[in-house]
Amino acid sequence: MRPARLVPLLFLLLFVLPLATHAAWWSMQANADDWQRADWSSAKLLPAASIEPEATVHVFAARVGRWRGVFAHHSWVVVKEAGASAYTRFDVVGWGTPVRVNHREADGRWYGNVPELVVEIRGEAAQRLIPRIRGAVKGYAYSTNGSYSAWPGPNSNSFVQHVMAEVPELAQALPPTAIGKDWRDDGIFAGLTPSRTGVQASLYGLAGITIGWVEGVEVNLLGLVAGLDLRHPALKLPGWGRIGV
Repeated sequence: MRPARLVPLLFLLLFVLPLATHAAWWSMQANADDWQRADWSSAKLLPAASIEPEATVHVFAARVGRWRGVFAHHSWVVVKEAGASAYTRFDVVGWGTPVRVNHREADGRWYGNVPELVVEIRGEAAQRLIPRIRGAVKGYAYSTNGSYSAWPGPNSNSFVQHVMAEVPELAQALPPTAIGKDWRDDGIFAGLTPSRTGVQASLYGLAGITIGWVEGVEVNLLGLVAGLDLRHPALKLPGWGRIGV
């Protein structure tokens, strides 16, 4: 097959078809009509802080609400020092001051959608990382009113990706549906992946390619990602996200 025909076919198979099928599936789900009717309660993924003596670090991601849930997740970071009586949650939202502390329950549903666990670190390793995570949160450059942009970024996933880049020992990749994770403030970027295990090239977060042990192989087009997870074999598809082990 000629390359001129192969490229449109790959675009159809890797981007259009997965997104269209997921949109059809999503339209049949029982989703809340608006944020007031949505369930934001704890999904009971974390034990009560009072009975969790260890230091812990978690990164969660959950589908966003309404039509945007077809293709996007919202992510956030949760920390707890050893012996602390409460978890501390950091995430970014699109209204008011973007960076929020304990805006919702640490393991709360997002727009009714149960979070998935992206990172979990416990004990002494977590205790060592927490000051650096807090420093990364404090150093996030887009924390003033008006600095949030849902697409292509900076948004909630740009924020969490910033934290993970500052603390590469977290050693995990955000879901491929974390729209905004590849946004870069310098527009044109070429360098190491956030995990420091590979290389990445990006054009304003709208187009790019990533090849890394942690991140896998990802092709980004308008914020949508298709690719492969190499470390834990799986497909990465727009809409559906990661499909595999």
